[in-house]
Amino acid sequence: MSNRKPYVREMTRTWWKDHPFYRFYMVREATVLPLIFFTIFLTFGLGCLVKGPEAWAGWLAFMSNPIVVVLNILALAGSVFHAQTFFSMMPQVMPIQIKGKKLGKKVIVLAQWAAVAAISLFVLVLV
Repeated sequence: MSNRKPYVREMTRTWWKDHPFYRFYMVREATVLPLIFFTIFLTFGLGCLVKGPEAWAGWLAFMSNPIVVVLNILALAGSVFHAQTFFSMMPQVMPIQIKGKKLGKKVIVLAQWAAVAAISLFVLVLV
């Protein structure tokens, strides 16, 4: 048995700031924070809707607060950014072949955005 100590590399809390790839990854993952607030606000709103008109009016007043509006705009921007990064990596993760030919990366990404637009339009017309 040897008395040598194993090498333990020090890991600081900000190790990810040293490399652009990891900085981008952390920013992308941080986009979930405004979405958490949006989800909590929406769930609270559903509860107020069940409670009655007075509770619903209170929730609508809360949602018109400028801070909440800014958080909702940040949540929208974060979700669009997250979707864009997800859609852009999809051709590498799941290449699609039709009749032995690979579909172009732009075609796959644009098809995904077209699906998002179609679903959004459908929901907008439905409601």
